[in-house]
Amino acid sequence: MRILACTILTIATVLVAAPARAQTYNPNFPVCLQTYAIGGGYIDCSFTSLAQCAASASGRAAQCLTNPYFAQGDRKLPRQRGVY
Repeated sequence: MRILACTILTIATVLVAAPARAQTYNPNFPVCLQTYAIGGGYIDCSFTSLAQCAASASGRAAQCLTNPYFAQGDRKLPRQRGVY
């Protein structure tokens, strides 16, 4: 009975463990390049400006888009002035 339970658990674990996809959007860069291909395209978020991305997309089946997950962690909140 214990062997049967271990076998079922092992089979279930193997079937559930599907390959994980990498994160598409890198939150560290504001611009992404989306390329198109017959076998499938990809998204590369490693550009700091639209001009830099456009230069890389030139002559290819690609387009530049703004990163919807761009994290602007360096921004500081404006100071609130106290009421006196």
